[in-house]
Amino acid sequence: MRAGYALDGGVGCIADVRHHAVAFLDQARADHGLPVPARARDLTQLVVSELVTNALKYAPGPVLMELRITAHAVDVVVWDSDPVVPAARPADPDRLGQHGLEIVKAVTLDLFIEREPVGKRITARIALSGTFSSDTVRR
Repeated sequence: MRAGYALDGGVGCIADVRHHAVAFLDQARADHGLPVPARARDLTQLVVSELVTNALKYAPGPVLMELRITAHAVDVVVWDSDPVVPAARPADPDRLGQHGLEIVKAVTLDLFIEREPVGKRITARIALSGTFSSDTVRR
């Protein structure tokens, strides 16, 4: 199951995509019987917020988001027109802000960043079941 969204960057855009993410997960549970624990819902909303916020903040053009779900994971895919590949900064408790990618890396199973002919595509994979520890994150 998958769903795509074009984002305009207007007021309330982040809240809207978080709402779309929850509705998508609810539909996956209702229509396909997929187990979607509260932890996966919460992490999906967090990842959507962080990736879309970064794309809207740094990309000069449109932003697209796609959600995909399987029996094992949710993929949050965000495409933007900025070709610069982001990098997580080293942890710094004194730094204010700019922790988005650091947070996403800490709560996902996999994070893929791919350059596209125009811009880049970031895919974050969130586990639907099992225990999670940032010590077991694969990169």
